[in-house]
Amino acid sequence: MSQNTVDQRNPVDHRAVVESVRSARSFELELPIVGAIPVPRPEQIAYFAVMGLMVAFEIIEWPVTVTIAAGHLLATEQHNHVLEEIGEALEGV
Repeated sequence: MSQNTVDQRNPVDHRAVVESVRSARSFELELPIVGAIPVPRPEQIAYFAVMGLMVAFEIIEWPVTVTIAAGHLLATEQHNHVLEEIGEALEGV
């Protein structure tokens, strides 16, 4: 069977695929008192670590760093929201 054909024995549920991709891209730590805490993706951890180092070495001031980090988080969330809407629109086709 070629890679481009769909296996009719296992129909693909698009919502299940979206949920599995979403769960694979993030995970949570379960802490005893606090509960579930989401852990950011590795590239986001690296981004925030570099921002923290820049503040520690006084390359930029902390209010500027907080503003940049907040903008980064908002842009990431907006990007994810747009992708979800596109996926839902394609499901209806």
